[in-house]
Amino acid sequence: MNSQKRPLRLAFMGSPDFSVPALRALHDAGHEIAAVYCQPPKPAGRGQKETPCPVHRAALELGLPVRHPARLKRDEAEHAAFAALGLDVAVVAAYGLILPKAMLDAPRRGCLNIHASLLPRWRGAGPIQAAILAGDHQTGITIMRMEEGLDTGPMLLKEAVPITPATTTPALHDALAEAGARLILEALAANPAATPQPEGGVTYAPKLAKEDGRLVWTQPAEALERRIRALNPWPGTFFMLKGEAIRISAASVEAGQGAPGEALDDAGLIACGEGAIRLTRLQRPGRAAMAAEAFLRGLPIPAGTRLE
Repeated sequence: MNSQKRPLRLAFMGSPDFSVPALRALHDAGHEIAAVYCQPPKPAGRGQKETPCPVHRAALELGLPVRHPARLKRDEAEHAAFAALGLDVAVVAAYGLILPKAMLDAPRRGCLNIHASLLPRWRGAGPIQAAILAGDHQTGITIMRMEEGLDTGPMLLKEAVPITPATTTPALHDALAEAGARLILEALAANPAATPQPEGGVTYAPKLAKEDGRLVWTQPAEALERRIRALNPWPGTFFMLKGEAIRISAASVEAGQGAPGEALDDAGLIACGEGAIRLTRLQRPGRAAMAAEAFLRGLPIPAGTRLE
């Protein structure tokens, strides 16, 4: 390792909440943040008001200059502006745009990515949810030097984070965000040698869509319970009942046998392909989420009901 003590001139590139702890850590460590790149403001809320993303808001709070180009691939003026920053390094964390080669090559030490998995497992857009869905016992953070391939670059540092049978996506997201903030500071300070990713063990975590949240009752109960933990709060898991999409935010695995999707009692025990799950927190469209006991008083699911 080559020790790097002086503050670095860098660009930070990120958009969602996951990226904010790293931006704050870099700022607090005294690095010179020449520019913060993030996704453009988007309409949000009932009034569809243009709303900046979490990184944009954090950057403004810290008094940092913000750039939010809508695209990068063929924008040669943006490539030139990035190169003109004279960067030692760029730090990327869930930015949302693919960096073209001209930008990857511009900083002296390249572009370092804070990736939320132990590469090469779970390359791609949804690594946090994918790890829970698969029943992995651990995931983690990899600091990687970026290249043109999808999360294929050589690795500088890794740190594992455990996944328990109770781990939810929000809890894992926050743990990984904090680990990523800590690890990127270490990578910048120590400048460790890069190690190529192993050729075996590559898996991909695709971008999630709303329909991924629909529960398929023919699946085993354990798989459905993991899906509920993994896909909340977004895209959320749901089933159809009397034409309504009922969201599930918590459930537990129990013994039970019946036709998949059949209510086995009046208290939210639903048969799956193998075993059963007990629905413990539910939400009707436009209503607040509530404990199943209260929910079922307003919208009963009697034994024998078949959920879609």
